[in-house]
Amino acid sequence: MDFCIFCSQAHQKIYENKYVYAVYDTFPVSPGHVLIIPKAHRETYFEASFKEMVAINEAIQVLKDRLDSQFKPDGYNIGINNGKAAGQTVFHLHVHLIPRYEGDMDNPRGGVRGVIPHKQKY
Repeated sequence: MDFCIFCSQAHQKIYENKYVYAVYDTFPVSPGHVLIIPKAHRETYFEASFKEMVAINEAIQVLKDRLDSQFKPDGYNIGINNGKAAGQTVFHLHVHLIPRYEGDMDNPRGGVRGVIPHKQKY
């Protein structure tokens, strides 16, 4: 395996369970943007074990409650880039939990469809 930032560096963890940990994103899209990362190296979501998938979902729920209290967002996007063609640049599975705020963009309609900008609006 090549160098992996999520396997090779100490991180300021804000959450941890048996299978995953979470950190604030170094380049956040919005205040409170969190990454949920399996402890075991998995390149994509499709390589995660069932137990890791359950642990990811548990982390999403716990962190959503914390972010609601701390940042008071108006909504959330949850995203995973799987593979280079999907925009993945760090090849260790990580789930983006992105708080969204009224007015953070002119028209959020289409949400995650914005990964292909001209197809976001429908």
